[in-house]
Amino acid sequence: MANPSPPLVWYFDVISPFAALAIPEMETLCETHVVEFRPVLFAGLLKAFGHLGPAEIPAKRTQTYRIVQWIADECGMPFRAPPAHPFNPLALLRLLCVRDLTVADAAAAFRLVWGEGRDPESADTAAALADALAVPLEAASDPAVKDRLRHNTETAVAAGVYGVPTLAIGDELFWGLDAMPMARAYLADPALFASGEMARVSNLPMAAQRPR
Repeated sequence: MANPSPPLVWYFDVISPFAALAIPEMETLCETHVVEFRPVLFAGLLKAFGHLGPAEIPAKRTQTYRIVQWIADECGMPFRAPPAHPFNPLALLRLLCVRDLTVADAAAAFRLVWGEGRDPESADTAAALADALAVPLEAASDPAVKDRLRHNTETAVAAGVYGVPTLAIGDELFWGLDAMPMARAYLADPALFASGEMARVSNLPMAAQRPR
């Protein structure tokens, strides 16, 4: 399989149900492209950009959980939310940072949390993920592994990644499950944003700003 140019990087956190739903898209993409799977701490992205996660906004919580369950049901994808959400994903993310990942590795993590609905903060779930990745459970405590997750998150922020999942195709960012069709269109036509209304809206000025 030839390496694409520009490179493809998928930023994800197991806390995101939309990232879980995007796994089939990523499996298909990996049939034709090399993708780097880069775990990041979503809470770190939110802090850097001054955002709240959808599950932190009371009026948005139920709608978020309903739409992800509906999408999964429509697609026939096994899907079960964990016992509580948001949760602390650090233990699982650090395990995912022990070595380079394949799409199968990412799928295994999401299957535990969003397919089987396991408690992502339990020692049993961490052990199951370590077993699926064939890495030692204690490797998650290695300072180098913790640094890798921190570096991944800082690199994502520097690249302008503000949410998960995000697919980076070179400098172009495609955020969210619903951006995947546009990402495929861009891969087929790298000039997609270079002319017409696409070019105009890519540089649209602001007419007003709310006080911050």
